[in-house]
Amino acid sequence: MARGLTTLFLSAALSGVLAAPALAAPRLDGIIGDHAVLQRGRPIPISGTASPNEPVLIALGGKTVTTRTDRDGRFKAELPALPAGGPYDLSIAAPSGALVARDLMVGDVYLCSGQSNMEMPVGVAQSWIPDANPPLDPKLRLVTITKRSSAAPLDTFRDTPRWAAADQGNIPGFSAACFYMAQALRRAAPDVPVGAVHASWGGSRISAWLTPAGQRAAGLGEEADLLALYARDPAAAERRASGRWEAWWRAGSGDATGREPWQPDAALDWKPVLRFSHFEEWGVPELADYNGMIWYQREITVTPAQARGPAMLSIGMVDDADRTWVNGVGVGGSSLAGQARTYALAEGVLKPGRNVITVNDDDVYAFGGMTGPAETMRITFADGSSIPLGDSWRYAIAKRLTGGAPRVPWDDINGVGTLYNGMIVALGGMPLAGVAWYQGESDTGLPGYDTRLSELMKGWRARFASPQMPFAIVQLANYGALAKAPGESGWGWLRDVQRRVAEADGRSGLAVALDLGDPRDIHPGEKHEVGVRLARVMRARVLGEAISPSGPALAGARREQDGSVSVSFTGVTGALHATGSDRAIGFELCGAAAGSCRYADARVEGQTVRLAGANGATRVRYAWADAPSVNVFDDAGLTLPGFEAAVK
Repeated sequence: MARGLTTLFLSAALSGVLAAPALAAPRLDGIIGDHAVLQRGRPIPISGTASPNEPVLIALGGKTVTTRTDRDGRFKAELPALPAGGPYDLSIAAPSGALVARDLMVGDVYLCSGQSNMEMPVGVAQSWIPDANPPLDPKLRLVTITKRSSAAPLDTFRDTPRWAAADQGNIPGFSAACFYMAQALRRAAPDVPVGAVHASWGGSRISAWLTPAGQRAAGLGEEADLLALYARDPAAAERRASGRWEAWWRAGSGDATGREPWQPDAALDWKPVLRFSHFEEWGVPELADYNGMIWYQREITVTPAQARGPAMLSIGMVDDADRTWVNGVGVGGSSLAGQARTYALAEGVLKPGRNVITVNDDDVYAFGGMTGPAETMRITFADGSSIPLGDSWRYAIAKRLTGGAPRVPWDDINGVGTLYNGMIVALGGMPLAGVAWYQGESDTGLPGYDTRLSELMKGWRARFASPQMPFAIVQLANYGALAKAPGESGWGWLRDVQRRVAEADGRSGLAVALDLGDPRDIHPGEKHEVGVRLARVMRARVLGEAISPSGPALAGARREQDGSVSVSFTGVTGALHATGSDRAIGFELCGAAAGSCRYADARVEGQTVRLAGANGATRVRYAWADAPSVNVFDDAGLTLPGFEAAVK
């Protein structure tokens, strides 16, 4: 009888859908739609909108649930958990209309996120290997979340995410690391459909992905407050942000107030700007491989009529980050290299006669400079007139200050919560099997990454109602100058933080990539093996396979009676082996003081590495360089993680 009533209800609703107002028909939140994958073994949350104060019937896979919209037309319900299977149709029916999402599967859903090495698509990585060109797999579904940042949480996506079965139409443009992980997981459990959700943004800091609670727990409360001010009053927030940047500069440079380089009459070693392009291309030797800050400046003459009222300043694109002043007054800043800068000038900033525009360009890595295009650079006045700005600029190389310049919290990729607000919140409370996280390049050298990573994991588990959800964390690949002697390394430090956080979490694991990088390319093409190693973490943590999630993992370093130090490892498949040598390279013995490390004479002994001549050593480091050389692998072809450990 109940099934008959359900059928009658659905039939009536579906038959009346054409007569119902289009805007009143039910709509779903999040990413549930045609061809989607829903998480198996967990209650399935369904939410959306319909007409206010009406009943809503939801049916999927023989399960039904009824609910009612509130006075704003919103509804929420939860379907019972289902085992792996499908395809199913999800039906939403109400007196105002009906909606059917077709061809849904139930299986394991994985979220892949991070920065550019997660974003790199299959077609740019190893596009010619067989796994990059597989046959259609109807049980492997892919969806990419459109890039969007926001100062406030967004409950809906700007562009509706579109799921599709993995085929040659969508695989080349999808995240390579994510796809190869999902592909490996499909092979590990052929009867379980897999949904891969890709949401990443190249160059992003981890702070941009933090929840509101995570921001404050990570010591970013001041930034969170400034972001809230920006949502209410952007001009006031820009003034405060400029003040923070200026205070940072004065503290690091010793410049007195009124004597800073952004003042109109700053006495710097000014030279003419050759053209608006990356300054590495100018043919100036001192800029050929320069990474650091450059000052740009231009003068304009403004009439009394133009000086009255507000104005709009467009300076084109700046690679990487800018902070801009007019007559010594901060007017804005951004750090998205591919975004043209346009800043509002409040009334009173301009004055009749001479006015000076100053831009600080902070080139963090690779190319830098004001890149135009010149024809887009212009200042437009309230009276409708304008002055083109595509010529007559000058530049000066800036002082080098320690520590990174502060970024604005509403910045797309270096902000606080901006990408969580724009790309994660709208996913809703959809349960997940796990998260693959490939990020950290933009956080090297920034203290507190351990807290930020831990808070990201905590916050996302709460957001997706998955308290035991594992994270598969890619330990950064080798990139940068080859190590010729022991030294300090921001990349080495961050790798050790990633290792420690994963180990302390107990539900996650590392995909070690020390042997998969390219010292000359921050975006190494080897993403197939990265995906396979990410899948290994999920095979252990999600599928329950009896394998070590990360491969070899540090167990400890112990001083032996003969004066050597033995470093032992767990999770080794078979035994460890040194390749290309009878010595294990990359190990260092260190004292307590900075700068006391030395390369160790190391030999592999089964699942242990013994370091000779360790008298006085209190620490052991491995692969502690931006681009270390490593040669120790186990029988599964997995290398050791980069680490630092105290000698016991």
